Amino acid sequence: MGNIAVEKPLFALIERSVEDLGYELADLERSGGLLRVSIDAAQGITIEDCERVTRQLSHVLTVENVAYDRLEVGSAGVDRRLWRRRDFERFAGARIDVRLRALLDGRRKLRGRLLELVAADGGERIRLKVEAERAGGAVARAGTGRGAGRPRKPAKAEVVEGPTVEVALAQIEWARLVPELNFKGTGRGAAK
Repeated sequence: MGNIAVEKPLFALIERSVEDLGYELADLERSGGLLRVSIDAAQGITIEDCERVTRQLSHVLTVENVAYDRLEVGSAGVDRRLWRRRDFERFAGARIDVRLRALLDGRRKLRGRLLELVAADGGERIRLKVEAERAGGAVARAGTGRGAGRPRKPAKAEVVEGPTVEVALAQIEWARLVPELNFKGTGRGAAK
């Protein structure tokens, strides 16, 4: 996996520069004259971190005579892409979306809980506890008044656990974290 749109020497140059500053290169994309760099760190990323990396990369790219029109440096975000072995190790336990290169049990897209990265005959694989949705059915409204007898909106789809599957890293076209945000806060009335 990885970003094949970026030449390996350029990728290595940017990765080394970002890591020398104490950050992780999460993703790199080159599209025409745009060079987009996504960084991450255990403590999170601030605007100051992005500015620091931008200044360093601008200098390095000029010295190395790398042509580009625009450089964008930003946080990998809550839905960051997973593509290296260390990404799958770091985010074990997280919910992820996966798109496969070929069908697995009739599906190319999977969503589930990343259990672990395992070494197996023929290469590394991820173990994924797949999620399935069970849709709620429409229910007729009771009573004799306005709207009686018409179906109500179907209940929200319920997410249920599906099977555990193993997928070779080589079979993954792309994988991303599924954001799991908690807006309940810590103030009065928040869940303890």
